[in-house]
Amino acid sequence: MKIIKEFARYAVGALFIFSGLIKVNDPVGTQIKLTEYFEVFASDIAPFFEWFVPAALFLSVFLSVLEVVLGVALIIGYRMKLTSWVLLAMIVFFTFLTFYSAYFNKVTDCGCFGDAIKLTPWESFYKDIILLVLIGIIFWKRDTYSPLLNAKMQEIKVAGSAFFFSVFAIYAIEHLPYIDFRAYKVDNHLPSLMTNSEPLKYVYIMEKDGETFEFENYPSEGGYEYVAARLTNPDAAAKITDLSVWQGDNDYTDELLSGTKLVIIVHQVEKTSLDEIDRLRNLTFDNPQYDTWILTSSGYEKFEAFRHENQLAAPYFFADATVLKTMVRSNPGVLLLKDGTVLAKWHYNDTPLADDVVEILNRQ
Repeated sequence: MKIIKEFARYAVGALFIFSGLIKVNDPVGTQIKLTEYFEVFASDIAPFFEWFVPAALFLSVFLSVLEVVLGVALIIGYRMKLTSWVLLAMIVFFTFLTFYSAYFNKVTDCGCFGDAIKLTPWESFYKDIILLVLIGIIFWKRDTYSPLLNAKMQEIKVAGSAFFFSVFAIYAIEHLPYIDFRAYKVDNHLPSLMTNSEPLKYVYIMEKDGETFEFENYPSEGGYEYVAARLTNPDAAAKITDLSVWQGDNDYTDELLSGTKLVIIVHQVEKTSLDEIDRLRNLTFDNPQYDTWILTSSGYEKFEAFRHENQLAAPYFFADATVLKTMVRSNPGVLLLKDGTVLAKWHYNDTPLADDVVEILNRQ
């Protein structure tokens, strides 16, 4: 039992630290996921969940840092009664969350490991069941764990972790994630990620006379009832399937991915920071080495008013809000593309000068 008890301690501690670090790296991404959960719960369970939406970013930082701190506390044996109670409460809540998402197919990606590791809803639920068992063992044996450090050092480790990773998260919010796990990261060639690397292969699951059969090719023989199709080479599937840029009835996606484009991204005008609007405006002036485009998910009338008010003299196009938030975790944000390859991206707090953009292009 001692081996199992210690395994549970280190396995859960390491997993919580890893999961927390992934989220601390990208608090805005976790905010987006929490907002999705709150909106689903507000619609399905109780309207009061909408109250949490404005606090989603704060909760993102708090819960992400808490995960890391709990992992550290568990490994060093800090206040095991309190630590085990908090762990148990969290895993019970998240197990319910993932079960609800899986069973009702509400949120297709739990965001447990951010964009680094994608889990299906059922995979997330099974992961939480395993954690529930391990944390149950920790809770049961909470009085038998010995601390690895003296009390003063434990306090320093836990408080230091909470402070350091809070600052870490705030910096990521004010700039960009330290590590970009998304398809739009620097050096990625977007057109390549928009196509399958090889033909997709499926196994077709059929039923006949109460028996289940699997076929590599859809059966031509009658009497089979289609049940489902399972993709057997998912790694070959396109990583970007929803990038579309339009203006009126015309599609400009191919034009975005050709030539050199400096793209200013404005998710929603009512939530756009104007702190560096002067520097953004300067990027809209004509430059022979790049074309400046603006992408927005706001409606025509809203963006027209915003554009005139802030004197953004550049052609603008429309795109899906989720896609724009995936491109850059900043509103507004800036993306530099050359023939579809991402050369650089900036948070609005780090908005480049035109000379900075030209310098990057000259290095290519």
